[in-house]
Amino acid sequence: MRRHRNVKIVATLGPSSSDYDTIRALHEAGADVFRLNMSHGIHEEIAEKHRIIRQIEDELDSPISILADLQGPKLRVGVFANGEEELEEGAAFRLDLDEAEGDAGRVCLPHPEIFEALEPGATLLVNDGKIRLKVTDCGRDFAQTEVINGGTISNRKGVNVPDVVLPLAALSDKDRADLEFVCDLGVDWLALSFVQRPRDVEEARELAAGRAAILSKIEKPSAVEHFDAILAASDGVMVARGDLGVELPVQNVPPIQKRLVRRCRAAAKPVIVATQMLESMIESPMPTRAEVSDVATAIYEGADAIMLSAESAAGEYPVEAVTTMDNVAREVEDDPTYREVIEASRRAERNSVADGIVAAAREIAETTDIKAICCFTQSGTTALLTARERPRVPIIAMTNLRGTARRLALTWGVNCVMTGELERFKQAVLSAARAAREQGYAEPLDQIVVTAGVPFNVPGTTNILRVAPCQESLIYASEPG
Repeated sequence: MRRHRNVKIVATLGPSSSDYDTIRALHEAGADVFRLNMSHGIHEEIAEKHRIIRQIEDELDSPISILADLQGPKLRVGVFANGEEELEEGAAFRLDLDEAEGDAGRVCLPHPEIFEALEPGATLLVNDGKIRLKVTDCGRDFAQTEVINGGTISNRKGVNVPDVVLPLAALSDKDRADLEFVCDLGVDWLALSFVQRPRDVEEARELAAGRAAILSKIEKPSAVEHFDAILAASDGVMVARGDLGVELPVQNVPPIQKRLVRRCRAAAKPVIVATQMLESMIESPMPTRAEVSDVATAIYEGADAIMLSAESAAGEYPVEAVTTMDNVAREVEDDPTYREVIEASRRAERNSVADGIVAAAREIAETTDIKAICCFTQSGTTALLTARERPRVPIIAMTNLRGTARRLALTWGVNCVMTGELERFKQAVLSAARAAREQGYAEPLDQIVVTAGVPFNVPGTTNILRVAPCQESLIYASEPG
């Protein structure tokens, strides 16, 4: 299914989008990737959504990527005798391991690892940062705090600890069970929540054992601080602005977003910008102007994908939300300023033969009348490198591996086409020309750029570039062997 845009759209599935008709409508409206939120829903419900997506993929012969988003370690307070309490600014409030019901002066925080890492002066944020507590004294089983910003605290509200790298594994017992379940199902991407350090990613990679690519969610200050090492360990990144905006001053988030997107692009790894992109469309068929501008900003920055969360999972207008994102993306990418911004932010990366090949393909395509760049890829690396160049012409990724095609559905500008195993370069050129014609990218008398690696079917061997006609008789006349 050809898209008339380059940025990809990720749609989260949930109560509003769990049946066949809605999921198919979401894909036809523009959703390239479906996110399964493991924080909600039992395994049977997740398996049914997975089955429906794969059914639609088969019916439309259109590779669809599935991203399973693991919950991560959730830190929450206990319960209150009255259900909730009002904390006044300047008051003292104690957090401890006592499981007794809380009151206006204390509550249980059943996470001893937090107390072990805390120091006086550290900040604790409760209920998405609405309540701010400053630690005045602490020990192995308690933290005495002063209420800096008051408000209503109620049962099992979430707690953020922005100042401290917690001695917590990124994967809880629930996450490990979920990871094994979704990998056995056959998802394409695993999103890791609350990543703090590279070894969090390495642990997940060991457990996934090659069954899914690993995407790190950047939502903690420690992840921003160690971003380069986390990026190196990951296959992709999500800029998860929700918790990031809780743990950091909100004004810090936009420049961080811009920085991380550029670093991901330089590393040729896909990056998703997520959280509250069209939040008002949970209840309204129309977004606000500010939300449209937010979506557009992520596209101008060169993000690979933009994501809908509650808008498509629990909102009243899931298909309309995807359609809105699609319309905004098309309008932005048609703007001449978009091209200026994207090309001005391109960084020359020339560390390998493959880097040189894809850079040359882009330059040739932009200086001659080339209709598409067709790249043959096993692991997906060549397509990722080509996408990093952000060429002006479509990218057609040719692969005989269904898993590679699905994972690449998350990558900017990449249109995946399945092909059989090839042994000779002439076969590759014929296959690329046929795909360009059939997908509507080129006419018989047009030309395309073809990149491939010889020998075929060996990852990491991209070493050849050819400008080829799309008419088969001309290919036979021009290609040796």
